[in-house]
Amino acid sequence: MLAELAAFNAAYATVKATLKAGRDITDCAKGIGQMIGAQEELQARGEKKQNSIWSALAGKDTNDFEEFMALEKIKTQRAELLQTLQLYGRAGLKGDYLKFEAEARKKRREEAKALKAKKMKMLEWTLWGVLALCVFGGVGGLIWMALYLRSL
Repeated sequence: MLAELAAFNAAYATVKATLKAGRDITDCAKGIGQMIGAQEELQARGEKKQNSIWSALAGKDTNDFEEFMALEKIKTQRAELLQTLQLYGRAGLKGDYLKFEAEARKKRREEAKALKAKKMKMLEWTLWGVLALCVFGGVGGLIWMALYLRSL
């Protein structure tokens, strides 16, 4: 949680300084991507923790105050960034940023889905390989056993 918050804070400072210096939003695309990624990772970690069976079994309260405060800080900084875009940016920069942010989120979700599908395919092929190895090993063992018993 602290790593994601630190990453968000660092990216936020970079983006805000870049925009205050009068540069375009495209000059800080990497920082915005890091901000979006850190926010999504923190939210995903919180959701994963809430839905975890281990948390339910251990009786832990998954609504950690630290996670809540980190998300609130991110929300506040995001609002400040939107104000900075309006004050220091060109006309329509805030709308462009929101559009860019939405596209970046969509792209990250698609990449995550593709990675998950790739992992599932690899797992499927591995299981088929293990099954084939077991079948061929069993057939080979039966043949060896039949030949061994025949030689007695």
